[in-house]
Amino acid sequence: MPPRVLVIGAGFSGLSVATSLAHKGYDVTIVEKNEMPGGRARTFQAEGFTFDMGPSWYWMPDVFETYFARFNKKPADYYDLVRLDPSYKVVFGPAEAVDLPANLDELKSLFDSIEPGSGKQLTEFLRQAAYKYDVGIHNFVWKPSRSVSEFMSLKLLYDVTRLDVFQSFASHARKFFSHPRLLQLIEFPILFLGATPQNTPAMYSLMNYAEMALGTWYPMGGMYKIIEGMVALAKEKGVKILLGQTVEQIETTNRLAKRVRTDKGIFEADVVVGSADYNHIETALVDPANRNYDDAYWAKRVMAPSSLLFYLGVNKRIPKLEHHNLFFDEDFGLHAQEIYETPKWPSKPLFYASAPSKTDSSVAPEGSENLFLLIPVAPDLTDDEATREHYYDLIMQRLENYVGESVRDCVVYKRSYAHRDFKNDYNAFRGNAYGLANTLLQTAILKPSLKNKKVHNMFYTGQLTVPGPGVPPSLISGLVVADEVAKEYPVA
Repeated sequence: MPPRVLVIGAGFSGLSVATSLAHKGYDVTIVEKNEMPGGRARTFQAEGFTFDMGPSWYWMPDVFETYFARFNKKPADYYDLVRLDPSYKVVFGPAEAVDLPANLDELKSLFDSIEPGSGKQLTEFLRQAAYKYDVGIHNFVWKPSRSVSEFMSLKLLYDVTRLDVFQSFASHARKFFSHPRLLQLIEFPILFLGATPQNTPAMYSLMNYAEMALGTWYPMGGMYKIIEGMVALAKEKGVKILLGQTVEQIETTNRLAKRVRTDKGIFEADVVVGSADYNHIETALVDPANRNYDDAYWAKRVMAPSSLLFYLGVNKRIPKLEHHNLFFDEDFGLHAQEIYETPKWPSKPLFYASAPSKTDSSVAPEGSENLFLLIPVAPDLTDDEATREHYYDLIMQRLENYVGESVRDCVVYKRSYAHRDFKNDYNAFRGNAYGLANTLLQTAILKPSLKNKKVHNMFYTGQLTVPGPGVPPSLISGLVVADEVAKEYPVA
């Protein structure tokens, strides 16, 4: 009999590890607490609208290609991918906005129009970022990070010195650009990495390369099409996916996880992989003596932001918006400070507006607009309806000021989502949305380990372990953990 693997959680990393192990010959079962696979990337329908609940940016297409290629497949086998042009819009005020073109030459011209000579600087900035992307995404993030010896090769040490690990992103960006608008464009991806640009390693300029050179894409029908494709592939490989199964306990004997108990039954296992929230598994599902980390360790972790989200169905088309819109009409520094340094509900938040119906008519009724609004906020805040409504009115006023007409009067469907929902739906530690912050002291071997140090056959995957948060890293995390399981518990 092949080894039995029980995976907890059917998000990106859970589906990834399960499919990879089934492909290698394991008997794999996923148990998922929600009634739909996908984790934070679930979907729902209301009033004729189809809403993606979480991830909305499709970056790093090569990682998705690598994932499906592991199984002799390609993304096009499961969904129709289109490149967005413009990639996104940045709104600096009611009368000031720029569209970021997909074409690099046009992008350089845009930079030159804002700061003469910066087009050439962008070329050099992206050249260096391309190197970081090549080393970081194609080598560094594939390390299981279980030992410092993994990083001791002379070539890798040479590569690390060129990754600008010990230089801040802020200082690196200012070597190339000085205009505040350009710095905002360059630094915006950092807002979701979990620290200010001053405290984020310059290595993460690789995100700019992913965004500007590799492009911003969209799977027609919505981001959930990726999950549907992954689920179809997992089932093709023989993975059993059991939904509505809340895990209550991981039973261990002689330092081995033997059974996983859910509210619906008991599952025998030879290997257990936790793709659910790492902290939740540690604090609620295993015996205290079998935890990798104590409460003091978790209390010191620096978290990436949580989010306040609004899903809106609007019964008219909204002018002046693109598929992706960043509202940078307030102070970036103040908002970042109120997320990371003095955590509190932001006084003047930046926000993001996605209107996928600009690209995809299937996600909204004819003549209507599907609108997804997101405010990055500090984790672990007190979350109540009055606070949500305050921020809804605040950002909708700014949205209306930009588009030049009323939108709130035309909202026919509205749903909000924030900290308490992340906790209820995903057992999210401190109500986080994006996992651990990508700080220097939470990189590689300094992240929570993918292997339980006390329970020999128990592993972890997902955004709270290596390589980190985001959809592409979660896909990679699952593949990395599957390879580690195969090394230690090979199929006979």
